Amino acid sequence: MSKPRSERGHLRVVRDGAAAPPLPGGDLEPVPPAEVEPVEADVVEGELVASGPAAPPVRPRTITVVGRLVPAQLQPSERMVRASRGAAEAVVTLGRGWASWAVRAWDAATLGVHRRQIRAAEAAGDREALAEWIERKDQAVDRRRARLLALPRLALGLAKVAAGVLGGLAVLLPVVAMLVWLVGAGDFLDVFRWAGAVLRWLFAAAGLAWKLLVAGLPVLLVVAGWREGRRRATTGPGWLASGTGGPVSEDGRGAFPDESAILNALRNLGIGPLDKAFKGGWKPRVVLPTGRDGKGWRTQLELPLGVTVDMINRKKSVLAHNLVRLPVEVWPTEPRSQPGVLDLWVADQGSLTGPVPPWPLLVEGGADYFKGVPVGVDIRGGVVLGRLSEANYAVAGMMGSGKSTLIITLLLGAILDPLVEVDVFVMATNADYDPMRPRLRTLLTGPGDEVVEACLDTLRAVYDDLSVRGRALQEHGERAVNRKLAEADPRLRPRIVVVDECQALFMHPDMGEEAADLTVKLISAARKYAVTLVFATPEPSTASLPRKVMAVTSNKACFAIGDQQSNDAILGTGSYTAGISATSLEPKTAEGPGDVGTCMARGFQARPGLLRSFYIAKGAGVDEVTPVVERAMAARKKAGIGAGGAAVAVEESRDLLEDLAAVLDQDPVPAADLPALLAAHAPRWAPYKTLTGKALREQLEALGVRVPSTGNRWPVAPRLIDEALGQRAAAEEGEG
Repeated sequence: MSKPRSERGHLRVVRDGAAAPPLPGGDLEPVPPAEVEPVEADVVEGELVASGPAAPPVRPRTITVVGRLVPAQLQPSERMVRASRGAAEAVVTLGRGWASWAVRAWDAATLGVHRRQIRAAEAAGDREALAEWIERKDQAVDRRRARLLALPRLALGLAKVAAGVLGGLAVLLPVVAMLVWLVGAGDFLDVFRWAGAVLRWLFAAAGLAWKLLVAGLPVLLVVAGWREGRRRATTGPGWLASGTGGPVSEDGRGAFPDESAILNALRNLGIGPLDKAFKGGWKPRVVLPTGRDGKGWRTQLELPLGVTVDMINRKKSVLAHNLVRLPVEVWPTEPRSQPGVLDLWVADQGSLTGPVPPWPLLVEGGADYFKGVPVGVDIRGGVVLGRLSEANYAVAGMMGSGKSTLIITLLLGAILDPLVEVDVFVMATNADYDPMRPRLRTLLTGPGDEVVEACLDTLRAVYDDLSVRGRALQEHGERAVNRKLAEADPRLRPRIVVVDECQALFMHPDMGEEAADLTVKLISAARKYAVTLVFATPEPSTASLPRKVMAVTSNKACFAIGDQQSNDAILGTGSYTAGISATSLEPKTAEGPGDVGTCMARGFQARPGLLRSFYIAKGAGVDEVTPVVERAMAARKKAGIGAGGAAVAVEESRDLLEDLAAVLDQDPVPAADLPALLAAHAPRWAPYKTLTGKALREQLEALGVRVPSTGNRWPVAPRLIDEALGQRAAAEEGEG
């Protein structure tokens, strides 16, 4: 039973005869309506012709096709796509190079640079610049006219030189020929034959060189044009830059931030002076064409008159939107050596949100305090070293932004050097540093005043120790501590003091002012003495990080921060307006990781920039910290030094007077210098490691030794110690 007309396919066979036999190959299958696009079309008449030698003859049939079949899309192979894109990129690069020559030639012929500057000055209304560039243009025209007028004189001079050379040869050759004939070295005509042979060789060589030049000229033009194209821009257009071509929106925005995309983004920032310059026909001078720079693109443009980089930074979020980026992926700055130039770095989309590579020292390897340790990667993906020698740190950022991540990475690298002593004070309830406790010299945590006081006592002791280190350097004849000295002299071993939540120290009502003054003096004096201080706070301000402390701090890192004032408190005044800002970074929240571990860093590299710190996991079943600490302990033991700065064996008691008699020679020694001498004399006695000059005086007074305050230096004379020992011996003998 036949189907109703509405259910039949769109391809029907119209037979001429009523009793026609079936077509070879069976009945025609109807085409599903979903695969045919019904349209009103003319009827196409045709014939079905059977193929093959054994096909029986059939009567011609008329076929009526109603509709239009939609052809399938041919998918090119990946190899073909890569080859096509490579060829297209080479052609584009070659065309760019030749176009660059044409533009430069046209500019040279028409003084295009001067004319553009004149138009820009007119658009900006700068009369002084307009007059200056008009004068420069007139001078250039005069110089060109002078060179053109000098050409005939130059040609005449060259003709005179050529005539002189020929005349000289006409006189010289007969003279030489006569001399050759007179001395019997040859016939008179031999010289002319030699000269003719030389001329023929020169003409032949010139002809060959000309043929080679003509034959190789196309190749030279292609190679030179390609190199010029690469010089003008190290990549092709956006549709060639990415593997898939990158989508481009209707307003021209794409994933590749070339000069045209950047100008389009600037044109839509809504900055009055910039809009005025564009309307006046301003075209920027490209100082550095768009090219790959790490995991992004870098471009340098000269801004028009009346427009500063600060203005563009205030519109950074709009600029990032116009370039199809997140604000953290766009960094406009002004080079120190190129005022008035916009140095724009634009990251690849999403390149700053993925995981960082593993820490290079995670599994193996040691560290050297004097060379620095790897702490993170820059925006280009290169490893950044954190200096320890002659460096000090200030780290700030919201809670959950990654401050501790950077400090822990720095410390784990430092303790892999067996010579390093580390003291950590956390003025809050915090367990971040607990896994490193076996290797630390000191670890005190808590919000109480006792931690603040212990931290201040340590800073005092470190400052008092500087004089001991200074005398040790004098003894060795060196200006600064180096690894060789640190290995040879225990008095010069590197020390690191970490103060986390340092606002509790600097804002303490009783000890804050002394702590700030002591820190400034310590940082200023300890640069060559292998002493490093590290401060961290979640709320940077002039109170939590005193300005006088920040003025002498070398390395500064700002993680996600809330406002401009806090940003400048850690990175320096004016950093925000200069584009050195962390305000666009986001801390970790319940909704996502944000930009945790990413900071704006100053002092780590030659220029301030983004730094993504390495992450060493601890918790949730993953412990990457403990194996590093165990390696550090093993390296410490191998070097013959105790785990945390103390000896492997712990002594139960020491005699202070006998130890003083042993370290004192003949001259009095200031009380502040004696704790270091005592610690070196008895390295396994822990109380000597935290002893201060003031505490020593108090202990001596308890033993009956009154130290005079001569010159406020409190010198301890050997005579006083000997007298105290004699009195004690007499008392013990009397008791016996």
